[in-house]
Amino acid sequence: MPWTTSIRRADPPSRPTRRWTAVLVSVGLAVVLAVTAAKSGGGAVARDAATRGAGPCQDTTTTKVPQPTAAHLEAAGLAKLPVAPDARRVDLVAPPFSDPTSVTNPLFPISKLHSVILNGRVGGEPFRVETTLLPDTRVIEWRPGQCVRTLVSQYVAYLDGRIEEVALDFYAQADDGSVWYFGEDVYNYQDGAVADTSGTWLAGKEGPAAMIMPADPKVGQVNRPENIPGLVFEEVAVKETGKTVAGPRGRVRGAIVGQELHDDGSFSDKVFAPGYGEFFTAHEGDVEALALAVPTDTRKAPVPVEIRTLLRGAYGVGAAAAAKRWKAASATVAKMAAAWKAHRAAGDVPPRLVGPTSRVLGQLARTVKAQQSVKARDAALDVALAALDLQLQYRRPAAIDRARFDLWARQVLVDVAARDPSAVSGDVATLEWIRDRIARTLHSVDVTRIDTLLEELRVNAGDEDLPAAADTARALRRALARARPAA
Repeated sequence: MPWTTSIRRADPPSRPTRRWTAVLVSVGLAVVLAVTAAKSGGGAVARDAATRGAGPCQDTTTTKVPQPTAAHLEAAGLAKLPVAPDARRVDLVAPPFSDPTSVTNPLFPISKLHSVILNGRVGGEPFRVETTLLPDTRVIEWRPGQCVRTLVSQYVAYLDGRIEEVALDFYAQADDGSVWYFGEDVYNYQDGAVADTSGTWLAGKEGPAAMIMPADPKVGQVNRPENIPGLVFEEVAVKETGKTVAGPRGRVRGAIVGQELHDDGSFSDKVFAPGYGEFFTAHEGDVEALALAVPTDTRKAPVPVEIRTLLRGAYGVGAAAAAKRWKAASATVAKMAAAWKAHRAAGDVPPRLVGPTSRVLGQLARTVKAQQSVKARDAALDVALAALDLQLQYRRPAAIDRARFDLWARQVLVDVAARDPSAVSGDVATLEWIRDRIARTLHSVDVTRIDTLLEELRVNAGDEDLPAAADTARALRRALARARPAA
């Protein structure tokens, strides 16, 4: 499912509990190889297209897009869906793709969204998403002899603070300004391990490419962001245009509302805003909304001292809790609370970051007051993550991702102290995905060192050797601290 349907993918069907070693047996080596292929930015389709000499990767031909028939819908159990007539569809023909990786449609500007944070609640639990434009591109043969080069956007979803799903989404823009979706590699996590890859699809293999945003949306127009009955299927009708919404830094004009028909027959509204793309989604009590996007929300100013106080204080409280120095921890929490109050009073906080930051800061205060060492360390890292979200407006995304990488290496130490091997496995997975965001920014020798330690940490987690995992996590933090910029 694309970024625009992420709220539904965060609540998968119930699955049996699996640890990483069990996943290797039950899911099979194919899943591991698929993850490796996805993280390399390549893929069998791209390699096959190049090997067969399929022609230019930039498709310059107007192409009729194959559509599922009524028989396909019936076979998938979707015959009764109230789909729109073809006369309203704007995605039946794909224009040429002369410059496909320049995705600048203001309502879906993936090329200009380097790092995005979304948050909300799913199933009553706190839900948080990081999307990142990766430096890789992927070539997809989406019709026989026709290739297109796509951008790769990494989607990482956390439910109640733990990795829930990762997807690599493939997007390209046609010459008329419409944005098309060419598939995704999906990895659904359970207890820190890949449980399945449900939702994965690729244009030209499982089904047709799909339009995710029209060039110039008008009320009544219809497109299908996913169009493979039995696997993925959604239809969106433009319901409203010219809407003004409250954004991270004030009012945003020119938003649209799309009414989305899901494959279960239910409807939900999605808001897309200029400069942000998907802005707000609500479905059956679950909510996902954009909290911050850069460079759209970038501020040309130093990080406010109050936010620095939150980050430094969080790590200080974590160290104090580990040593059970509760008086020092309490004093630091008080300083952090005062800093947060002052920063909020200044009015510079993106609205959707206020609630999550206040929530985790309150949790930290409670665990310190109760003198719960492991829980306080865990809450301290939650506050540190919230502080990094606040800093994203002021620092380069790569710097924030390096700090996140260090944070999740610290999380390994906390989860080892909690004797929670499943959580450690999830920490390793998170580290591996963040690694893909920062690797191009580091010297190749340092990347090799980090990759070697990550592999060692994966083995530690698989063997449930928690002391070894802690040692490797400390070595990983040291390697990152010494890493040099890319040459």
